[in-house]
Amino acid sequence: MTKLIPASLLAIALFTVTFAVNLQAPLYDIYAATSDVGATAVTIAFAAYVGGLMPTLLLLGGLSDRIGRRIPIALALLLGAGATLLLVQAPSWISLVIARLLLGIGTGLATTAGTAYMTEILGETRARNAALTVTSATSLGFGGGALATGISLGLQGPSLLPVSYIVLLIAAPILALIAFTLPREDRPKRVSVLRLPVFPKGTWVFGCAMALAWSTTGMTIAVVPLELAANGLGGWTGLVIFLAIFVGFLCQPIARCMSNTQSLALGFGLIPLGFLVLLAGVWLHTLALVLIGTCITSAASYGFSYLAALSEVTLHAPRDRARATAGLFAYAYFGFSLPVIASGALADWLGLLAAMIVFAMAQVFVTAILVLLWWRQSRASALSVSAR
Repeated sequence: MTKLIPASLLAIALFTVTFAVNLQAPLYDIYAATSDVGATAVTIAFAAYVGGLMPTLLLLGGLSDRIGRRIPIALALLLGAGATLLLVQAPSWISLVIARLLLGIGTGLATTAGTAYMTEILGETRARNAALTVTSATSLGFGGGALATGISLGLQGPSLLPVSYIVLLIAAPILALIAFTLPREDRPKRVSVLRLPVFPKGTWVFGCAMALAWSTTGMTIAVVPLELAANGLGGWTGLVIFLAIFVGFLCQPIARCMSNTQSLALGFGLIPLGFLVLLAGVWLHTLALVLIGTCITSAASYGFSYLAALSEVTLHAPRDRARATAGLFAYAYFGFSLPVIASGALADWLGLLAAMIVFAMAQVFVTAILVLLWWRQSRASALSVSAR
């Protein structure tokens, strides 16, 4: 079996795992309506995904070092199918919370094992290509699920069993079986099953950038659709979520041509710019500005910041890639969840638009602080080198 075939199959498996994550996003308002809950409850259900993912990253980020890469990937695929089946059988807010927990566990297992596995398949000399393959597959998956459901609902009409759900329920178990046919490139280690993540020295700014960027994506996926629905634009939710991730995928080849530092710097500039444009679109009820802002934030989150951060941490921890990836995603999903929950609570208190304005102000402030700290660190390092 050539490297291309197992690498492609692994990429498809990672795509499918992440495809399941936002598959149900266009139906959030329906699930909320069946249980008569508000914006806070919707954002809590959205962030329940992180409730499953964070313990997995923090405690089981190195699990694949012990049991091999294939089992966690197969299990993640089955968890995605199980979560989707639960929503089909019992559509409600409670089911959405449970499903999101299961999806979080699956993503934590797949992304840590998958990043290390892809590098092992392609070889150490192609570590950056492996990172690009993983970020591309997962970016397409995160965005593709919401778009697929949006298109399905557009063609079928209102339904709690869109065709996108059916496709996943068929594909995921098949891919779980295929995962066991992939070559064993890794050498399982005699280590503890419970292993904490690794945070490589000197990569803190990349982790913080991921947290900041993905907090914006979380707002776009969880809160913006509620505002769109309130303005009679709910049918655009799937496209907005798809663009929130897919444009980042398109930017990854550009990011690959840049150094990790250059890519990160560009990401820092685009993060607040994109959300401010999106906010202007919501304020003015102008869909074009919402879409443009979404595209800009996507370029920052899933393009420049994502690839730079993943490349940097894996390069700094060649012997602990699975745990280093877990550490990076701990940063990312901290940002992905807490600001969204806080914004949901603010939305129930002050309104959706006011909550988005508060988030934008906080985002600009935090970005400025991080850039200043990074600049001071870089300047100090440069002075230290010149003094030698």
